[in-house]
Amino acid sequence: MPAEIHVRGSVSIPETELGWRFSRSSGPGGQNVNKTSTAVELSFDVAESPSLPDPLKQRALERLSGRLVRGVLTIRAEDYRSQARNRDAARERLAAVLSEAIAPPPKKRIPKKIPRGINERRLENKKRRSDVKRARSRRWD
Repeated sequence: MPAEIHVRGSVSIPETELGWRFSRSSGPGGQNVNKTSTAVELSFDVAESPSLPDPLKQRALERLSGRLVRGVLTIRAEDYRSQARNRDAARERLAAVLSEAIAPPPKKRIPKKIPRGINERRLENKKRRSDVKRARSRRWD
């Protein structure tokens, strides 16, 4: 088990800040499903985490506001039949979700002016097409 989860850049979350719960998983697995707790719930308190710098923490709280319950992010993993693989999957999902949440905002797009030649060619083609259609619709009596 890794001692910490690498999120982005120099940001890492120590294993001690994570909360784990285990339960029986639904789905395939035969009799194994009835006797082992393979489903994993990983909880991470984003609001109270000392390992996230304040600006990144605020960004994460804003972006994850729909997924948080009292500042806690919960991830459930029950894809695999073994608890160890589900734990690894939950760690990976947590890292991906937090990495996306603390990512810097994208650069603002600066609209460019359309070159005059492109606009003139477009209007010329429209005019030509219009003339072709007008010529088709004329009646020759």
